[in-house]
Amino acid sequence: MKILVTGAAGFIGSHTAERLSKMGHEVVGIDNFSPYYRLELKRLNEKELNNSGIPIIDKDIRDNDLSAVLPNDINYIFHFAAHPGISAHSSFDDYLSNNVLGTKNLIDYALQLPDLKLFVNIGTSSVYGLEATCTETNEPKPASYYGVTKLAAEQLVLQKSREQKLIACSLRLYSVIGPRERPEKLYTKLIASGIKGQAFSLFEGSQNHIRSFTYVGDIVDGVVGVIGKEAIVNTEVINLGTEVEHTTQGGIETVEAVLGTSITIKTLPKRTGDQLRTKANIDKAKALLNYNPKTSLLEAVKQQVAWYKENFL
Repeated sequence: MKILVTGAAGFIGSHTAERLSKMGHEVVGIDNFSPYYRLELKRLNEKELNNSGIPIIDKDIRDNDLSAVLPNDINYIFHFAAHPGISAHSSFDDYLSNNVLGTKNLIDYALQLPDLKLFVNIGTSSVYGLEATCTETNEPKPASYYGVTKLAAEQLVLQKSREQKLIACSLRLYSVIGPRERPEKLYTKLIASGIKGQAFSLFEGSQNHIRSFTYVGDIVDGVVGVIGKEAIVNTEVINLGTEVEHTTQGGIETVEAVLGTSITIKTLPKRTGDQLRTKANIDKAKALLNYNPKTSLLEAVKQQVAWYKENFL
């Protein structure tokens, strides 16, 4: 099969592209290499994909000429591209244009493909709001621009599936960690702080936040698990993550244990929109995709530390 992965130079997108290629699929990536974080990190991911025979097209999905640039014989689309996270440096327009308008452009491109079997939207547990512990049938209550716009993007995709114009589904991911994690995310920052002996900035109260920290390899298991199950997953929303919960403080202690050092904490004022608790309810993923995440937090941190040391020391 020929597969398009958007946001292919990013964290989870690059891992998914690699996995799909190893499964024997022909994979094409697209990424706009936005400066949301250091471009050299995305270029590092790009190099890894290129070494695996996966080309990445430097293109913004917000552009209106996608059909002129992207292949017309794509069978699957895995849509990771988005303006991520919660950042004081990001405007509402950043989230709106990337997450909503970009997704609409990609849908318009997808509708022209003659042999598209499935459009997979990559969503987020942030759509549930401050407490993300529920099933897919619960009412979304996003508490950030990111969550609001990702929910809108998800519904744009599912609208077309409900209209029977696309076969599509949306996968809501929970707190993904591991090699290639973005530099502003928790574990990359913790590892850097521990190795460099620098203070780690932590928002007030967030040490008590609870998360379903899920290893990226386990997430990718679920993402690629939709292939061949188009009829089963069409129109569906499916949570992907681990049922095991850890506090942020527990994450800090795990990094300290792996590095063999203590990390000094610098407390910052509380940040609006941060989720208080996430615990993935994956009963649906187990039933539909035979999903079974197994990687422990300790093993995930070990893998991420090894990646960091290999690439940044």
